[in-house]
Amino acid sequence: MSSNWRFFLHLIWATKGREPLIAEAEEAVLRRSWKISLAENQVIPHAIGVMPDHVHFVVSVPPKIAVADVVRLLKGASSHAVNHVGTRSSSGAFAWQSQYGVLTFGERSLPRVIAYVENQRQHHAANTIWPTLERITDDT
Repeated sequence: MSSNWRFFLHLIWATKGREPLIAEAEEAVLRRSWKISLAENQVIPHAIGVMPDHVHFVVSVPPKIAVADVVRLLKGASSHAVNHVGTRSSSGAFAWQSQYGVLTFGERSLPRVIAYVENQRQHHAANTIWPTLERITDDT
């Protein structure tokens, strides 16, 4: 028996202290970890945007999985992968902030949200960010 569901989320979270901890090597490890975690949990990735100090996801999460569980899994598995693959050149451990932001949106907005997330570097460089999609907590 299969279920029909259409559920679109934008997720965002930052590195601990909003430090620019994500260089090219870390990004590669993070993306591998996320690909595995998303597939194992039947979460559909639409887009992932990575900045040196934060990440954005556009995903569809099956209703049987709590959003908080998906975030905890993605954050935990990815920080573990970065810390244990040996890409960290500094003595400090890679970590995420405990907070995250999540917004739901309709299917008609999906192409626009995907384009925004896929073009994170350009939006930040040109200062054309969407404040609503950049919020992690009420005060950031």
